[in-house]
Amino acid sequence: MAQPNAQRILALFLPYLATERLRRARHPGDGSARVEHEDGRQVRARDGLLVCAGRRGNAMALTGLSPEAAAQGLRLGQALAEARALFPGLEVMEEDAAADTALLNRLADWCDRYTPLVACDRPDALLLDITGCAHLFGGEEALLSRVLDDVGRFGFTVKGAIADSAALSSAMVRFGSGGVILPGEGRRALAPLPVAALRLEAPVVKALTKLGFRQIGDLLDAPRAPLVRRFGQGFMLRLDQALGLQGEPISPRRTIAPVWAEKRLLTPIDTVEAILSLVGPLAETFLSQLEARGTGGRLFELALFRVDGTVLRVSAGSSTPLRAPARILALFSARLTNHQTVLDAGFGFEIVRLNVLHDGPFQAMQGALGQAEGEDMSLSAFLDSIAARFGDHFLMTSTYRQSHVPERAVESVPAAHALFSAPPARIPPVFTRPNRRPIRLLDPPELVEAFAAEVPDGPPAAFRWRRLRHQVRHAEGPERIAPEWWRDGQGAATRDYFRVEDEEGYRFWIFRDGFYDAAQLPRWYMHGLFA
Repeated sequence: MAQPNAQRILALFLPYLATERLRRARHPGDGSARVEHEDGRQVRARDGLLVCAGRRGNAMALTGLSPEAAAQGLRLGQALAEARALFPGLEVMEEDAAADTALLNRLADWCDRYTPLVACDRPDALLLDITGCAHLFGGEEALLSRVLDDVGRFGFTVKGAIADSAALSSAMVRFGSGGVILPGEGRRALAPLPVAALRLEAPVVKALTKLGFRQIGDLLDAPRAPLVRRFGQGFMLRLDQALGLQGEPISPRRTIAPVWAEKRLLTPIDTVEAILSLVGPLAETFLSQLEARGTGGRLFELALFRVDGTVLRVSAGSSTPLRAPARILALFSARLTNHQTVLDAGFGFEIVRLNVLHDGPFQAMQGALGQAEGEDMSLSAFLDSIAARFGDHFLMTSTYRQSHVPERAVESVPAAHALFSAPPARIPPVFTRPNRRPIRLLDPPELVEAFAAEVPDGPPAAFRWRRLRHQVRHAEGPERIAPEWWRDGQGAATRDYFRVEDEEGYRFWIFRDGFYDAAQLPRWYMHGLFA
């Protein structure tokens, strides 16, 4: 039995992913590919020599094989011309790495039902950290058998192994028989495997073979110092990772939810009403966890696992940390009933999971006298409802940014995100004296034609803007604002701003972009209007 705190990694290897993707596209719903179990049980695949090919260097090479092609002795990396000479009737399809990656990602999403720690080992394998969760499925043997059966029903040849490390699991599925490797048996399981199972570069594998190291067992008792001098520390790191002596954490594809709850259904559901009927009880389930953490949810995700393996995800955010199940339900009710949300249930959802992706400190507040539990008519509830129904960018507000360039010192952000955020530690200097800044800024600043400007640092006597000429009666300035060279580059010009008033009493904020020199006259721009 595995130790309670020992890491256990499940590796899934799909050796014919590319060709089986093509066959599934041709024959939807036909899961007739071969599934390799630990005990040798198999499901027969459809006959036919199908390969994928892509350019490698100056020639076309095989990049994907069907089970039948592999059984005939064809191999990955083999020249396409050689393969066609051996088998004139060979069916060749062009490789599509993007489609293969997308399919692997969909399979990774589907495996999220077993553990949230799922990583892609491209181009044709998955790694699942099942530490502490195998007992939920009846043990590691039962879990492995279940995963292989489920993936096989989708029409894929799959091989699986469970071991103490990702390197050992990957070696066993790619070069060994797979199965469950008990803790402490890694050394015995690795010994008969070829040295290529250590994920070494081809020149290193070739050099080791010439030296007589054909199996990993030949390396286990060999002196380390000469090997390190010959092949470097990276070689020994790979060996230690396979033995479990050196850690190798996997990188999950998705953010790990700190708090979550799920419901596995005996009968799949396919309506919005049925889904919403589960959201409230799921939120009740993790209420105690949020209370223990002293937090509330800021970003929630509803993961819906379809029977056919597709996973749909619907997210909803809150302007303030939430715990109340009624408020959480209201967020998803607005999001799922929105006409922009298309919910394709297919043959139904068999698992519904509610995740708290981000949480924040929760401050309990006294409700109004007579207010029902969960009832909230605050501004935050209104913003959450609008954002859930129409999107985050339906209501916007302005907030400060740390920049001394006027047009960068303010940005528009969703009101639900910014209204209850902490204020900036320091107000940007362009707003420290509001009377010196116009109420309205033009974005972008508009070019004006200046007349009789005082050289080198004076205002113009008149200017033309939007086909109207304005005679300057009063002017204040210049106020010099240097460029942000780390954003604009070393060649950005310095601005001299002037507050000017024309003969009719209108006040403007104009600036000269650059200095006067013999090479080129600077340009003038209108940037804002005073009240």
